[in-house]
Amino acid sequence: MAKAKEFAPMINWLYDIMLWLFSVLVDLFFREVHPRGAWKIPRRGPVIFVAAPHANQFVDPLILMRAIRLEAHRRVSFLIAEKSMRRKFIGFFARSAGAVPVSRAMDMTKQATGKIYLPDPVNDPTLIRGIATKFDSQEIQIGGLLVLPSVAGSSASAEVLEVHSSEEIRLKKPFMGAAAMRQLTGRYDVGEDGHINEDGGLGIAEGFGGTSFKTAPKVDQTQVYDAVFDRLNGGGCVGIFPEGGSHDRTELLPLKAGVAIMALGALAANPNCGLKIVPCGMNYFHAHKFRSRAVIEFGNPIEVPNELVELYKKGERREAVRSLLETIYQSLVSVTVISPDYDTLMLIQAVRRLYKPAHKKLPLPMVVELNRRLVKGYTQYKDDPRIAGLKKSVADYNKQLQHLGLRDHQVEYVKFSIPKVILTLFYRLGKLAVMVIGTLPGLVLFAPVFIATKTISIKKSREALAASTVKIQGRDVMATWKLLVALALAPILYAFYTAILTWWMYHNRVQGLIPEWVPPSGVVAFGVVFFPSITFAALRFGETGMDIIKSLRPLTLLLNPTSANTLVKLRKTRQDLSYKVTEVINTLGPDVFPDFDSARIIADPFRDGAGYLSFSPPRRRDSELSYEDDPTSPVTSNGGQLPRNESFGNLGSIGLFATRPPSRSRSRSSSAGGLAGSGGFPIKGFSTMMNSKEGFDEVSKRIQGAMAERGKERSRRRSGAADGEGMWDNSEESESTTPHEGKKDM
Repeated sequence: MAKAKEFAPMINWLYDIMLWLFSVLVDLFFREVHPRGAWKIPRRGPVIFVAAPHANQFVDPLILMRAIRLEAHRRVSFLIAEKSMRRKFIGFFARSAGAVPVSRAMDMTKQATGKIYLPDPVNDPTLIRGIATKFDSQEIQIGGLLVLPSVAGSSASAEVLEVHSSEEIRLKKPFMGAAAMRQLTGRYDVGEDGHINEDGGLGIAEGFGGTSFKTAPKVDQTQVYDAVFDRLNGGGCVGIFPEGGSHDRTELLPLKAGVAIMALGALAANPNCGLKIVPCGMNYFHAHKFRSRAVIEFGNPIEVPNELVELYKKGERREAVRSLLETIYQSLVSVTVISPDYDTLMLIQAVRRLYKPAHKKLPLPMVVELNRRLVKGYTQYKDDPRIAGLKKSVADYNKQLQHLGLRDHQVEYVKFSIPKVILTLFYRLGKLAVMVIGTLPGLVLFAPVFIATKTISIKKSREALAASTVKIQGRDVMATWKLLVALALAPILYAFYTAILTWWMYHNRVQGLIPEWVPPSGVVAFGVVFFPSITFAALRFGETGMDIIKSLRPLTLLLNPTSANTLVKLRKTRQDLSYKVTEVINTLGPDVFPDFDSARIIADPFRDGAGYLSFSPPRRRDSELSYEDDPTSPVTSNGGQLPRNESFGNLGSIGLFATRPPSRSRSRSSSAGGLAGSGGFPIKGFSTMMNSKEGFDEVSKRIQGAMAERGKERSRRRSGAADGEGMWDNSEESESTTPHEGKKDM
C-alpha cells in the first residue's frame, strides 16, 4: 500500500539554507538579538514552542527558528496562516521551512446583508434578530461567526448555534463586552462588564436601527491537527503563536485553544511520548525600526499533568483545555514584558532609567527583567496615591525632555565644563564628517531600496490595519515587509550596477582605469563583492553617525547660557525623581517580591562612593542578583562603558544570561548576595550542607553543641583545679569526644 503524502513536509537541507539566508538579513536589520535561557530547551523528544507577543509578523518565527537551531540544534515547524501561504514569495519560503498552513475564520470574513440587534439583551442575550438579513442563505453557517464592526482596534465575535429564520438566529454564547452591547442595543447605559442598567428598560434604545456585521465560515482543522500529531509523534518540534495573529499591542491577546488541543491530543494518543511545552518571550525594543534590539527568553518547559490528559480522554475537553491554557498563559507572562497600554509602557521605561544609575549601562536581558518586575509592581499598586503622584512627576519630567529634544542619559552632560563641552563638540563634528564620507556612497547607491522599503512597508501597514480587528497602528507588519522588499530588490539593484560597470569597461575601460589584462568576468566578480560591501559599510558608518548626531544637541544647549541653566535645573529634578523612585520601590517592593531584600539587579547609586546625591537616602534594594560586588559584573562605573572582557559578546559568562547552568564549583565559590557592607568580597560557603534549610539547621545544631561542650569542659576544669586532676580529666574527655577541641585546650 502506498504511503500517504505528508501534509506539510520538511526538507532539512532546504530548511537550513533558507534559515541561513534570512539570518543574514536579521543580523542586518537588528542591532542585537539575545537568546536567554536557551539551556532549558529539551535536546530531544517532541516539543511545542509557544511564543508571544506576536509583534513582528514573519520576523518572529525567523528569529525563533534561528535561536533554537543555534542553541539547541533543532528544527521547528511553525503554524502559519493559510492566506500567507497563498502569497507566492512568502509561501515558497514557508513551505521550505516545513510550515503547517492553518485556516483562520477571521481571515475569511465577508460583509453580510442587513443589520442585527439584540431584542432582549437582559433575559435572552443569545437571541439575535435581523433587519433585511438573509440568515437562511449561504451567508450564515452553523458553527460560523458573526463579527461586529471594530471599536478601538478590537471587534467582538460570536459563534452561530441555530438558524431559526431569515431574520432570527441563536448564538452559542452571547457577545461579551460593553462595546458589543452598545453596538447591538444602541444604549449607552452599559457598564464596563457589559451589563445593562435595567432602570432604562430591558430592550434596545428607541429608534435604534441595528448595526452592520460580517460573517465568517466554519473552519475544519482536522488536517492541521493530524499533521501536528504526526510531527510530535515522530519526536519533532512544532512552533505556534497562540494569540492567533500578529499585533502591535502592549498586552497579550487571549490565547486560542489550538495549542492546548494539540498538546492534549498528542498525549492522549501517545501518553509516553514525553511531550513538553516551552514558552518563548519575544521582547522587542521598537520592533518595527531598523537596527533595533530584541531579547528572546525561553521559560521552563511545561509538562502536561496526567490528570488533564485523562480529563481530555473522558470527554471533559473544555475543562482540560481551559486549565492548560491558563498554565501556558502564566508561563508566557513570566518571560514577557506586558503592560495594559502604550503610555504605561513608556512610564515603566522612564522609571527604569531613573532607578538605574545614569553612569551605568545594563545588558539587554537585564533591562527586560527589570522592566518586567516594574510592570508587575505598577499593576499591583497603580491606584496607590504615592504611585499616582510619582507618575505625574515622571510624566512632567518626560515632557521637559521632549521640549528640549533631549534623552534622559544626556542630562548628565551638564557636569561638563565649558572647555570640555567645546572640545567634545568639535571632536564629534570631526568624527561625524568622517562618518558622512563613509556613508554617502552606499547611501546613494542603495537609496532606491531604502525608499522602496519605507514606502511599501507603510502601505502594507495601512492595509493590515484596515483588515484587522486587533491592530492599533499596524506596525507589526512593517519589519517583515522591509526585509522582504530588501531581499527582492537588493540583488536586482546590485546586478544592475554590475551590468553598468561591465558595460563601462567594454566602452572605455572605465576611463582607462581598468588595465587591458582584466577580463569581463573579473569585473563581474568585483561588482558582486564591491557593491554589497559598500552598502554594509554605509550601514555601519551611518549607524555610528546617527548616534553622534543625537549627542550634539545637549552640547549646543550647554553653550547657550539660558538653556544651560535649564539643564542644571533639569538635572536636579532628575536627582530628586531618582530618589523618590528608589524610595517608593524600597517601600512597596517587599510586598510584591518575597526575595526583594536578599538579592538585587543593580547597585545602589546612593551608597557612599557610588552615588551622585549629597544626601544619604535608603539603601537601594532590588529583586534580582547584585552585580556590584561580583567581579564578573557587566555593570560598571567606567563612564557607562563596558570593559572589553565584560561586553555583550561575553554575556554567556554571566550566570543570569548564560545559555547553560553555571558549574557546581563556580556556584559554590561566588557570592549570591552582594549585601551592603560586604566590601566587594565574595561570600563562600563553609560546607555543602548550607545549600538547603535542613543543612543550615544541622550546622547550627553542631555549632551550638560544640559551644555547650566547651562550656562544660571549662566548668570541670575550674572545679578540678584544686586537687590537680582536672587537667588530665579534661585531656581524656576531649580526646574521646572532639580531638580538635582537645588539642586547643591542651
